[in-house]
Amino acid sequence: MSAAALAPPREGSETARLLRSVRALSGSGPDTDRVAPWLAEYARTHRFRVDRIPFADLDGWSFAPDTGNLVHRSGRFFSVEGLHVTHPEGPFPEWQQPIINQPEVGVLGILVKEFDGVPHFLMQAKMEPGNPNLLQLSPTVQATRSNYTKVHRGADVKYLEYFVDAPPERVIADVLQSEHGSWFLRKANRNMLVEAVGEVPLEDNFCWLTLGQIGELLRHDNVVNMDARTVLACAPTQPATGALHSERELLSWITGERAHHDRRVRSVPLASLAGWERGAWSVERVPEERHFRVMAVSVEAENREVAQWTQPLIEPIGLGVTAFVTRTFGGVPHLLAHARVEGGLMDTLELAPTVQCTPDAFRSAAPAQRPPFLDLVLDAPKQRIRYEAVHAEEGGRFYHAQSRYLIVEADESEAPAVPPPGYRWVTPAQLNSLVRHSRYVNVQARSLLACLNTAAVTP
Repeated sequence: MSAAALAPPREGSETARLLRSVRALSGSGPDTDRVAPWLAEYARTHRFRVDRIPFADLDGWSFAPDTGNLVHRSGRFFSVEGLHVTHPEGPFPEWQQPIINQPEVGVLGILVKEFDGVPHFLMQAKMEPGNPNLLQLSPTVQATRSNYTKVHRGADVKYLEYFVDAPPERVIADVLQSEHGSWFLRKANRNMLVEAVGEVPLEDNFCWLTLGQIGELLRHDNVVNMDARTVLACAPTQPATGALHSERELLSWITGERAHHDRRVRSVPLASLAGWERGAWSVERVPEERHFRVMAVSVEAENREVAQWTQPLIEPIGLGVTAFVTRTFGGVPHLLAHARVEGGLMDTLELAPTVQCTPDAFRSAAPAQRPPFLDLVLDAPKQRIRYEAVHAEEGGRFYHAQSRYLIVEADESEAPAVPPPGYRWVTPAQLNSLVRHSRYVNVQARSLLACLNTAAVTP
């Protein structure tokens, strides 16, 4: 009989148990105010270095002679290809762009264990080459299939055994979730929360934290990485509450929005992209530099499965803004979700925050092309901002990709109860329910849901 089968039953509902962790602002691991110094000390005592390099210095990567796609000699990891998107109903009916094609499914997993009746979460100090500060808190396991099958001939992925064939009775959450739909082509990762039984050895770059502690850390810029945020969004911490729309109505609306949008995508050679030019150091839009570029780096990281490597990265141009507008209806907080179409998503669209864009890209845009509610968010007075922090996006594929994450209160004149087409008021509990299923809530919305799940948002 397995250890899991012999384990005592967990007391109370999953939500009630996890809310004990949300309320716990200290735990069996380090005090919250010691986490940032711990990260800094780890960075100081280990060698981490990232240098921008020309494409010619990439080791194992090259531009395919027939397509110009940027590929690895192993045929694994990922490739940078071209994408042609048509979306007649959108503000931009047609465009072409580079995109990352990484068909393999990775594992993003956080190990959970009770100490003195309070669930704690095993977080890792992990270096990613694209992080602006290199080292951030990540999930217990954050690994691509190439990582954990050792395509790179590296070291074992620590704690992976807890997530491979995890006993169903110890699984709190297990769902395939999409990645950035503007930069990945149909990419998904397995998001997992798994409860540990018995003694768990503690490696030197890991620590146990409560959800309340993680929530406090989420109020600071660039501490908790994107992969941790998307997994934390899957934690069932939101009790069901009254909502303007039932779950049946909400699901029907999402299905109708997907059916309404005639988004079509096709892969094209990277070398054929109109408006994009490949130089020695980058692939970028010409003549103006907008949106993002493809570039390359060399990396040294002594605590990673491989200590040295080179790779391409996508580098956004400008600071993004990602925000939910919020109002209270019948005493229940609601968030204004956007059914957002993105070129790389598998199911055309997913629920996104109210605003998700890089404002600098719209400085010269026509009014009809400017994102709705953007000015409301950008001009929000301080007393209307319930949450604000700058967070990095996925540091393994994006270079210094950062967004200002916000939750902003509004009134009827600014965000009416009957919103424009493509928008719908939802409760945090409804989002928390939807993330238990694949491809309903996008990664940016999940980041903000993680802040709500951990009480990082000011009441």
